[in-house]
Amino acid sequence: MPSQVVPTDIELRSRLPDETQPSENPPACSDSRRDGPKEKTPLFKLLSAGFSFFVAGTNDGSIGALIPYILSSYNVGTSLIGILYFTTFLGWLVAVPTNSYLPHYLPLGSLLSLGALLQTIPLFVRVFHPPFPLFALTFFVTGLGQAYQDSHANTFVSSVKGAHRWLGFIHAMYGAGLLVSPFVATTIAVSTTQKWWTLFYLFPLGLSAANLAMVLVTFRESVALRLERQGDPEPERRSVMVEAKQMLKTRDIWIFCLFFFFYLGACSTSGGWIVEFLVDVRHGDLSKVGYVPAGSYGGVFLGRLLLAEPTHRFGERRMLLLYAAICFVMQLVFWLVPNLISSIAMFSMMGFFLGPFFAAGVSVASRTLPRHLQSSALALIFVVAQAGSAIFPSLIGVIAAREGVRVLPPIVAGLIVAMAFTWCFVPKTREYED
Repeated sequence: MPSQVVPTDIELRSRLPDETQPSENPPACSDSRRDGPKEKTPLFKLLSAGFSFFVAGTNDGSIGALIPYILSSYNVGTSLIGILYFTTFLGWLVAVPTNSYLPHYLPLGSLLSLGALLQTIPLFVRVFHPPFPLFALTFFVTGLGQAYQDSHANTFVSSVKGAHRWLGFIHAMYGAGLLVSPFVATTIAVSTTQKWWTLFYLFPLGLSAANLAMVLVTFRESVALRLERQGDPEPERRSVMVEAKQMLKTRDIWIFCLFFFFYLGACSTSGGWIVEFLVDVRHGDLSKVGYVPAGSYGGVFLGRLLLAEPTHRFGERRMLLLYAAICFVMQLVFWLVPNLISSIAMFSMMGFFLGPFFAAGVSVASRTLPRHLQSSALALIFVVAQAGSAIFPSLIGVIAAREGVRVLPPIVAGLIVAMAFTWCFVPKTREYED
């Protein structure tokens, strides 16, 4: 009998660091070990991660172009548009505690598959123009799915060789999704009846199904369910609680949280309300300016591809401050020059310089934060970032109900300043280098 117990015990002990400390992102680490971390690049898994960000971009990038149609078909005011951003944030918020616990039972492939499935189901519901409360609820499920897939995909990609380039790639794919989405959304919305603009969601629905299939194929060796281990689960729970307390006490994590809070707030606010601003304040034609968000998103796509290497080579700290200064000047021109063409040009070029921020921030965080906290810390950072993308667009909606959307430019300019200010306090990467 003892001869049977000892080998099992040794096996469990050898797996303990991977299975009981989700913050080290065990699935990602285990996969990267199989593929040879820092030696062999898991190309197909990285392409799958990139495609998942493209799918997320097509979902997020459509909101700005569709807001006028949502307002008219559901007969709601601008203040209720904030509910869509708020329910998305709630999905990310729910993911915070579960993201630390689920890796005990779900390997990387299962976590990514769960996230992909949760993004697919809401899109199917939206196609049929559901009542507004149900329509808003679908954004909660989408946010939860994105939280699971994006946070673990980010951590996985940050563990491979040349991580800064691959992070730039997957976030450029998100920008590509943002770029494509307004064109498809506006084309379908203009060519259909007032109610059936929701047929647009057939497009991201097909992409989400393909995303789920890619994850199941490329991460098939880790698509499984870990059965709960026999014995006392108390040490495992205690480990999760200790990790959570340590994470909440780490000052640098909160600095990154604030940075991404203001960054995503600026991007989501400007991209979400630009069409309404150009129609109401600059008196543009809705059927034409509906494509304008694609200009900024195209800039984001190119910025994340072309600026990733120089940003890393010359130093993320100084380069992001330079980009922030350029964006602030462009936002002032957008605000103070009352010309439609000028507004569109400044908005589009600003997207190019805002592009590298997300990937560069994740890269610096992955090199700066304690390694055993990275997965959980990134999940928390993304949740706070989503709070920014929910709060500030909602704030615009509430203010616009009384003052109009002309308040958009000064609020975005203030967010850019706050973003640059918090970036000044990001620690140097040498402090926690392994």
